[in-house]
Amino acid sequence: MEARPVVLILAIVLLLRLPFLTQPVQGDDPTYIFQAQHALIDPAHPTNVQYVFQGQLVDLRGHPHPPLNAWFLAGLLTIFGDVYEVPFHVTYILFSLIATLAMWSLAKRFSDWPLGATLLFLSVPAFVINGSSFEADLPFLAFWMAGIALFAANRLSLACVSLALASLSAYQAVVATPILLVYCWLHARRSRSAWLVAFTPVIVIALYQGYERLTSGAIPATVLTGYFSSYGLQQLGNKLKNAAALTAHTGWIVFPALAVVAFRRMWIFGIVAAGLALLIDPHPLFALSFGIGAMIIAWCLTRRLDFLTAWIVIFFASALVIFFAGSARYLLPMAAPIAILASRQRKWVGPAFLANLLLGLALAWVNYQHWDGYRQMVASLKNELSIRRVWINGELGMRFYLEAEGGLPLAQTDIVQPGDWIFSSALAFPISITAPMAPVIERDINATLPLRLIGLNAKSGYSTAAFGFRPFDVTSAPIDRVRVDAVLKRNPVLSYLPMNAPEAESQLVSGIYKLEDNQWRWTGSRAMLLLKQPAAPAPLELKIHVPDIAPARRITVRLDNAVIHEQALPGPGSYTIKTKPVTGSAVTLIIDETFSVPGDHRALGVILSGAGFGPPPPGHPLQKAPTTH
Repeated sequence: MEARPVVLILAIVLLLRLPFLTQPVQGDDPTYIFQAQHALIDPAHPTNVQYVFQGQLVDLRGHPHPPLNAWFLAGLLTIFGDVYEVPFHVTYILFSLIATLAMWSLAKRFSDWPLGATLLFLSVPAFVINGSSFEADLPFLAFWMAGIALFAANRLSLACVSLALASLSAYQAVVATPILLVYCWLHARRSRSAWLVAFTPVIVIALYQGYERLTSGAIPATVLTGYFSSYGLQQLGNKLKNAAALTAHTGWIVFPALAVVAFRRMWIFGIVAAGLALLIDPHPLFALSFGIGAMIIAWCLTRRLDFLTAWIVIFFASALVIFFAGSARYLLPMAAPIAILASRQRKWVGPAFLANLLLGLALAWVNYQHWDGYRQMVASLKNELSIRRVWINGELGMRFYLEAEGGLPLAQTDIVQPGDWIFSSALAFPISITAPMAPVIERDINATLPLRLIGLNAKSGYSTAAFGFRPFDVTSAPIDRVRVDAVLKRNPVLSYLPMNAPEAESQLVSGIYKLEDNQWRWTGSRAMLLLKQPAAPAPLELKIHVPDIAPARRITVRLDNAVIHEQALPGPGSYTIKTKPVTGSAVTLIIDETFSVPGDHRALGVILSGAGFGPPPPGHPLQKAPTTH
């Protein structure tokens, strides 16, 4: 008899995955695929490679996931020779099956109705949606669930292997240690082996850090911490957004109506939390979700200590500390205990399963159409892309399909040429471009259903709390707007260029950031601009400022292809760099050292307020450069 429910739940998993076998590459998939491609070159170090991200060259040893998923993708690339959606997705179904069987094992141990608990787990929207991704979430979930299930079944050797694999999939595997220690205290207090196996994630992650330090020269956790600082990811504002979004996502792990019944003892707390949520986002969807999520957590906190409530509380508290984006998929590792607790309300389980499943499938369909929009657009322009250089100004799925056609990710230091095409996504973190351009194509990415996981005008925090806090949003607004622009020839009109001149945008080439205080701009390590060539040789003059926190101490100036000036700077201060009389057009300023500040991931060199042949002309007076950042 037991085989029947197992066959049923595995059949449901297949029915969830088979319609999405052609799911386009999406989200952060391109980063993992890039790591996998590097793993074919250096199998021992898939992340020891640099990657252009949001216009900056970053070290993937600072990626927030260890390399197991990259190794798995590398294996698929070895077998199939390239990325093919259908066979890749067929293979990734394995992780959904492992997670489901582990859930069944846990449900048999902790639930009076294992089938109901497992069905609730399968209908979690994040499980339905993210199961068709090449990101590390499902591999991690599979090994996390298997590790805990095997541990509870006293299959400690296999549990150790699964927990080790989970630890090589995601750093948050370390949270399994305190959860399993609670289990040991409650159910296996005399088992020395169980206490030792509980520390597997801590040991494996520590060993991985040491291995990378010895073989690649850097500790991944240190590199990651550096990016957290330079991008400001762990600032208080981001942490509060993360907490708000994660609380709202908790309210949809099981369908809200079932959650209200299952955790009704804290209904007053839920109402108060919903009222407070309206002060953050006056939308009833967020208030409902936040209130129910807060009710679930409060219910667990007020219960007598048991394994399931400890699992929920420990993981949720850790998620508040570890994460910064508030994504729904982050909470998948605590979906199992919530589903088991909610399954005690038997008569509500069936309707809640169907309601959440339908919602998850609807959102998965919208997700499919979003990423398929990029795939179709690139396919329709395939012939055009083959005859010109194409730059990609954006991240996520669009990047993968353009790179497959020879497109290049656009970095702040890249110099675009007349005739180049630039694809820009309004949604996917584009960088500013100063080159003169003419529009070629503009296309909206839409979906047939008025639901959004992410979008230009959506307030959904499903993927990141940077866009909002709602678990999803209800709107028909475009998901994204993709532009294709052709780069035009630059015709510099000023021989002296103040940074606040209206003509500046068309004469700045690369490595110079947006105007600040309407008078100056930061440079990167290499800044390039064009000037109108003087009729006769004239001194080239640059007005710069080195703030106290800037480490720049040497400036090199190139004109066209020749070095014309080098100057050491004694320290912070304002300087006017003046060269011998020269003639030319392309000016490059090279700074020896750059720095970043928390919350600003740009590589900052010096402050530039003007550059050109001779002093600033009348009508363009330069104000004194600022003395602080």
